[in-house]
Amino acid sequence: MAPPPPPKQLVLAASSADAGVAAWDLRTGAEEIRYRPCASRPHALASVAGRFLAAAQAHPAGGNSSTVHFYLWDKPQVAVKSFPAEPIRALLADQEGSYLIGGGSNGNLFLWEVASGELLHTWHAHYRAVKCLALYDYLLVSGSEDGSIKVWDLITVLDEQSRLEAKTPYLYSFNQHALPVTDIACFLGAIAVSSSEDQTCKIWSLSEGRMLRSISFPTSIDSVALDPRSHVFYVGGRDGKIYVTAMGVDVSSHGSDESSILGALDDHSKAVTSLASSTDGLLLVSGSEDGNVRVWDTRSQQVTRKFKHSQGPVTNVLIVTPKRVNLPPLHPLRKVCSANGEVEPQSVILPRPENDVPIPGNRTSIFVERYLDEFQYGGSSMLLDSALNTHNGAPNQQGEWRGKYLELQDLFVHEVLDQMPSLRNP
Repeated sequence: MAPPPPPKQLVLAASSADAGVAAWDLRTGAEEIRYRPCASRPHALASVAGRFLAAAQAHPAGGNSSTVHFYLWDKPQVAVKSFPAEPIRALLADQEGSYLIGGGSNGNLFLWEVASGELLHTWHAHYRAVKCLALYDYLLVSGSEDGSIKVWDLITVLDEQSRLEAKTPYLYSFNQHALPVTDIACFLGAIAVSSSEDQTCKIWSLSEGRMLRSISFPTSIDSVALDPRSHVFYVGGRDGKIYVTAMGVDVSSHGSDESSILGALDDHSKAVTSLASSTDGLLLVSGSEDGNVRVWDTRSQQVTRKFKHSQGPVTNVLIVTPKRVNLPPLHPLRKVCSANGEVEPQSVILPRPENDVPIPGNRTSIFVERYLDEFQYGGSSMLLDSALNTHNGAPNQQGEWRGKYLELQDLFVHEVLDQMPSLRNP
């Protein structure tokens, strides 16, 4: 019997112009579908565990409201419309698709449960708009137009007692970027890489709460993608180039920028606004202000596919393996009720499939009772049990658990940055 065909992978691209979300078959290059309407800013497009697509819409100039659209894979029109309390500039789903996190134009963060649409928590995070988000396990990293980066322990954020006991609402606050933060990516949770209009990328230790390195580029940087196979990351420049950059360098190089930038991929005529790496690291997808999408073979550093999205700029690209399952009714995302007690307006819900398939997650177990991924070093491995149930107010040995986790993160940081071999070409 012949083996089943591999699951179909799609390249998705959205624009800030109302050109819809285009979906191309990665293998054949054919355009499968285009979801309309959609006009999204960078980092405002998210695949919810491969089950459906969420996109925060760019609000009209001067407007104070915008929508979040849900799209089902086989329907080109909007399935659900939601109306958050403020325009959402950045949107992120957790790996299991249980939660959506939104960063607002007023600097607030919102955490919704997907299964119910309930707004579980909202809090003020930055002085200006949240432009990008990254999530690993219980650590949320947010970057802002005000140049700041903050790291949030979601266990603390979601537990009232922990919030009262914490000295600050955030775990760490970084202010080394001189201009707006444009993108953030996490490398196995222990390391974060941020980009900025200040022409730098900075590497952070999330366990030690400090900056490890700063790398300068000849242009402003709008996007970051990590290579999951190695200690290399890609950054999209406003000069149209994609810079291949080493996470760490040989000690003899003294950490100079010249040794960190290994090369550049050059096929776009305008700024590279968005990047996405495949899970095996063999493919890189780039979107640009020139309206084009490119698929790169990272081994040969050659373009293997070219897609034309629209006349407007491409602001988001994703590589997605759709899970074409029948979903239960999708609920609109609720917004915070106004202080005067007015009833929030009803969101518009369009027809959906009737058959039910459970969506993981419920509000009685928020980011808790998780098993950490195995960390393997020198043939040894450790598996830590998370035994927290913050929603019920029963943290079990919370400090001890977090301490062990941070010790593992410390070990990983030093493995990557202090002991790795040179990544420079011989």
